[in-house]
Amino acid sequence: MSFNATEVFEIPIGIGNITVENLLYFTVIIIIGLTVAKVVSTNVRRALSDRLPKNERELLTKLVYYLILVWAIVIALPQLKFDLSGLLVAGGIAGLVIGFASQSVVSNLVSGLFLMFEHPIKIGDNINVADVSGSVEDIRVLSTVVKMYDGIYVRIPNETVFTSNITNYVHNAARRFEYQIGIRYQDDANEAIRITKDVIETHPFALKSPAPSVFVDNLGDNSVNRTAYIWAPARNWWDVRTDLLWRIKQELEANGIEIPFPQRTVWFADGLEVKNRAAEKKE
Repeated sequence: MSFNATEVFEIPIGIGNITVENLLYFTVIIIIGLTVAKVVSTNVRRALSDRLPKNERELLTKLVYYLILVWAIVIALPQLKFDLSGLLVAGGIAGLVIGFASQSVVSNLVSGLFLMFEHPIKIGDNINVADVSGSVEDIRVLSTVVKMYDGIYVRIPNETVFTSNITNYVHNAARRFEYQIGIRYQDDANEAIRITKDVIETHPFALKSPAPSVFVDNLGDNSVNRTAYIWAPARNWWDVRTDLLWRIKQELEANGIEIPFPQRTVWFADGLEVKNRAAEKKE
């Protein structure tokens, strides 16, 4: 008795016109889809391990897994003689309704995915986005949470974050700040510059590279105005800025160099001056 594999594959399994071959193809496609979904979701989980909290990371991983699985099932269903035309029409209508109802949700979701992969911000960064300044507390699938400097939490939709100009104050390791420091005209400007540079150089968080710069910027009405450009680690920028300014002030005063008060010289016309003197003599 001879064995014909082709005849075996063409044997109906008792459900419509479905044969063993159709069932085999369906099974193979599903197995391949499961394997691809598992591999891709595992890689997504690893890639986002340092970028997202565990809950959001697992949610996104499951979303990727089931999307690939659904895609495999749609490809495999025709092997079971399943007519997808009616399902596609119904799904298209349902998709349109859901799409119009959830435009902002989908937009925030897609924007959140772009933020995860582009990575312009991360948790702990000091940023300014959409007129909100503060520290990034959480990056979720649909929104980003920012803790403002006064302690108020603000939830910003990811679409707003992605489409707005993002200022990240700590993305670069170093950040520059500047002072405008005025001294009296009778004080020695060169000595003031030397003292200021010495104070900057002795500060533990004032960077040597890029080097600080101190120079006379302009001659004001009441003072000789000096500008100081100083670089500090971005994470310590504010503390260095406030501490160093006070140290410079104290050191200048200790060396007899003062920051002047606004002053005016008043000139009198000759006639007015003579009248004033005559009035004083009569008194």
